[in-house]
Amino acid sequence: MLYICIPSYNEAPTVGVLLWRIRKVFQEYSREYEVIVYDDGSTDGTREALAPYAKVMPITVIGRKDHRGYAAAVHALFRTACDRTKYPRRDAVVLMQADFTDLPEHLPELVKRFEGGADAVIVDRVLSATAPEPVRKFARAVRWLRNVWPIRSFLTVPGVQDPFSGFRLMRVTVVRDLLKENGDQPMSDAPVWAINAESLRAALRLARRVETVPLEARWDVRPRESRVRPWPDTVDLVKRGWAARSRRTPSPVV
Repeated sequence: MLYICIPSYNEAPTVGVLLWRIRKVFQEYSREYEVIVYDDGSTDGTREALAPYAKVMPITVIGRKDHRGYAAAVHALFRTACDRTKYPRRDAVVLMQADFTDLPEHLPELVKRFEGGADAVIVDRVLSATAPEPVRKFARAVRWLRNVWPIRSFLTVPGVQDPFSGFRLMRVTVVRDLLKENGDQPMSDAPVWAINAESLRAALRLARRVETVPLEARWDVRPRESRVRPWPDTVDLVKRGWAARSRRTPSPVV
């Protein structure tokens, strides 16, 4: 079983298109799957956009009326997938975004590597011409900061060029170990990019075999502006990198 976990907050214009494309992929690519969407207190009709798909594909919508943030959404999705699995060594969790930056057509490539023995398959996001300017500015800041010694280790994940990408596949046993490390308390004060990077580091510690796949992300479908804030996020990155350097202890995970 493949559990496709999608955190969603005010993504009504794209989440339906994403689900339709996921359904189309698995009509042509035979693999048992279930989509789990966490609606994080959306106010734009996201829940209504999801409803029709329950009639035509295996989908479960969970969530709360109040907005809790990305970390809580991912934690709930992982917990739900782990509770449902019957074969944690054979099943996998895929995390992908509801804004259509992660393409469903790339799922077979991730599954192929998983079936070949990888415990975790990490998408190394390649910035395309459709990447919005805030994303490009933040990427340039990250490249520059990798040359700054005190926080270089915080930004460097062996074998991964883009540790902030959230598109990844993990064996359910790895996800269970991630949850055990953090108990019932997901991170609540970190931006999306920090959560993705810190959970990635934890997954790499727990997985026996990890593979990376360079794939192009897409930004031209979603109508909303990017939620990346180049300057505040860069400042936050420096603070977190410095704190991690001084602690010399593992960061919390989702």
